[in-house]
Amino acid sequence: VNTLIICPTRELAIQIEKQVQGFAYFVGVSSIAVYGGSGGDDFAQQKRALTQGSNIVVATPGKLISHLNLGYVKFDKVEHLILDEADRMLDMGFMDDIQKIISFLPKKRQNLMFSATMAPKIRTLANQILTNPEIINIALAKPAEGVLQAVYMTYDNQKTRLIHSLLADKPDYERILIFTSTKRKVSEIARSLQKDGFSVAGISSDLDQSAREKVLLEFKQKTIRILVATDILSRGVDIKDINLVINYDVPGDAADYVHRVGRTARASTTGVALTFVNPDDMFNFSRIEKLIETKIPQVPLPKELGESPEYKVRGNGGGGSRNYKGGGQSKRPSSNNRNSNNRNKSSNNKSNNNRKKPNSRGPKTNTQRPKDKS
Repeated sequence: VNTLIICPTRELAIQIEKQVQGFAYFVGVSSIAVYGGSGGDDFAQQKRALTQGSNIVVATPGKLISHLNLGYVKFDKVEHLILDEADRMLDMGFMDDIQKIISFLPKKRQNLMFSATMAPKIRTLANQILTNPEIINIALAKPAEGVLQAVYMTYDNQKTRLIHSLLADKPDYERILIFTSTKRKVSEIARSLQKDGFSVAGISSDLDQSAREKVLLEFKQKTIRILVATDILSRGVDIKDINLVINYDVPGDAADYVHRVGRTARASTTGVALTFVNPDDMFNFSRIEKLIETKIPQVPLPKELGESPEYKVRGNGGGGSRNYKGGGQSKRPSSNNRNSNNRNKSSNNKSNNNRKKPNSRGPKTNTQRPKDKS
């Protein structure tokens, strides 16, 4: 093994190894992707490549550790170590695994580390493995010019109905990618759309590798029109001709927004990126606008969904807020929609409650039964 590339996810490992195959085919360089979640045949193939010697190994940390622990992997000839998306690997808790893998490598080697951010923990890792490094800063790419961006200010209990409304209005969109931050929401959104007759599938780390590859293939072949995913698909997976990207919720890292919307309008094409922002996500959304240096236009909710929250950006220090009217339906829920328990509180408490930010779940509807007149 001459070169070892470590990356955080299976999908990215597969994507990198495919790119390696593309430029290495005519020069006689061999490569293998080492990742978990696959069957026994894949494990045997990985073991064979690692024992017989593959020029370039692209691996996820956990699976590579499994092979190293079995004792047949020799990395004494490694000349190049590449850590791709180092920040994401540390976020996923791979710091100890990376350090263990490095302990199997020769001291004398070339190290390359790629990271979207330079947080303190990344600097710590860099200081541990790099010696007098050359630091190259590349500005984060902004969304492509072909991406039409827009935002909906919405409560959580309006989001699913909004998705149904948007998809019903865009029957000509052949590929739609919906991002959400949790595996639970992936399942909930996919089930809801399936009940409405949409061709949809969900993908997250809950699926084993063969199931994930099957879903991706069906999406690429347009057997599936809508794919609901976590951020495992926001980086490193190349799927062409995605017409619409929907951010069901705002990513915690502003850079992830750029990666998400970058799934559409690739190779000089055009696409649409829509983001749903609830009151809890407004500050993170303001950071996205600051990062990309763009004021993303707000679109009013369909009238049948009710009122939308007002866009209020609060600083971390609690020193006031900036208000933006949200496209025609920006009023806060009226006091009539608040929990009935609030009516029993003193006027002072009511005044205090009025200064709270809107509940992200949205205004409650009146579910009281009419009095029995019999």
